[in-house]
Amino acid sequence: MLLPAFAAACSPLRLFNGIVPKDSGVEIVERGAVFGPHQRQRVDIYRPTRRDAAALLPIILFLYGGSWQAGTREGYGFAGRALAARGFLVAVPDYRLVPEVRYPAFLQDNAAALRWVRENADRLGGDRSRVVIVGHSAGAYNGAMLALDPRWLGPDRRAVRGFVGLAGPYDFLPLSGPATTAAFGQVRDPAETQPIGHASGDDPPALLLHGAGDTTVYPRNSQRLAERLRAEGVDARVKLYPELGHVGIVTALARPFRGRAPVLDDIAAFASEVTAAR
Repeated sequence: MLLPAFAAACSPLRLFNGIVPKDSGVEIVERGAVFGPHQRQRVDIYRPTRRDAAALLPIILFLYGGSWQAGTREGYGFAGRALAARGFLVAVPDYRLVPEVRYPAFLQDNAAALRWVRENADRLGGDRSRVVIVGHSAGAYNGAMLALDPRWLGPDRRAVRGFVGLAGPYDFLPLSGPATTAAFGQVRDPAETQPIGHASGDDPPALLLHGAGDTTVYPRNSQRLAERLRAEGVDARVKLYPELGHVGIVTALARPFRGRAPVLDDIAAFASEVTAAR
């Protein structure tokens, strides 16, 4: 379930990002790289400063939340740096927002960003065949749709080795709040918008993380999606963090707050596992 507070709880973290200490040993190799004609179709790329230039890094596409109505890639530099410091090439894209667009435009933008990263992976130092999609809140919804519904990525979906969702809404019908109504209310068949309805046996492994105290997007979203994926034979794991709420699960990626829950460790371990050489 999503509550009317969804938009407020997922407001941009630009101020937070500006004051929180960041991980060292990370460089921004692309700032505002263009993957489409709209001013929000831009992406920042982070990677470890010290790396073996001959070894291509697994790629993480990080999709932020904001009720499909807010958010900036600059506000999530702390997340990009945190994940890059663990040995990944990390892409943090912006995407078009409601009310300028509605579903499925934000999914199309996220897909275009991933295609751009894969097309430029060699020069950036990334392995285009090893991608993990990570998203928080509305970004977790976007990531789940890219990972589970083949309409958006097409053949690029074969490169997705795993999906990590942080506090994601995956099963939220009927539409009950202003955020979801604004983003999806015009869709003739709302069921097509739900990630849980696209679960199938060819989906990548999933790690679904949720704060047990999340009253904005309830943990049952993660639990139900995991159950559906497992029923299809997919490796789907759920982890609940007792002390975290909806925003705390993403701010736990920042250095000062990692003691609250091992969110970063769990993402990095899963991403390393699913991108390991086969």
